[in-house]
Amino acid sequence: MQAYKLNATIDESGHLIIDKPLNIAPGKVEVIILQPVPSLETSTESELEKPRRKSKVKAFEGLFENAPPTPPDFNPDEARWEALKEKHNL
Repeated sequence: MQAYKLNATIDESGHLIIDKPLNIAPGKVEVIILQPVPSLETSTESELEKPRRKSKVKAFEGLFENAPPTPPDFNPDEARWEALKEKHNL
């Protein structure tokens, strides 16, 4: 399958309007819609004042700042086992 990236608009009635004509062969296509999400500017100040996660590895210093927190019921051993089962088709 060939991929094309273009800009389009969804009108009030829910119709997809493509801004420019496409130079591709006629026929059936599959459409994937990616809609932008609101930026962090709309979040409250309490959300922006999250505690910083430290890293002992210099290359990872800023990597964990925007990472979501782990859920309270997260089990690392179970996650490893699930990854191994998927990797080795168990």
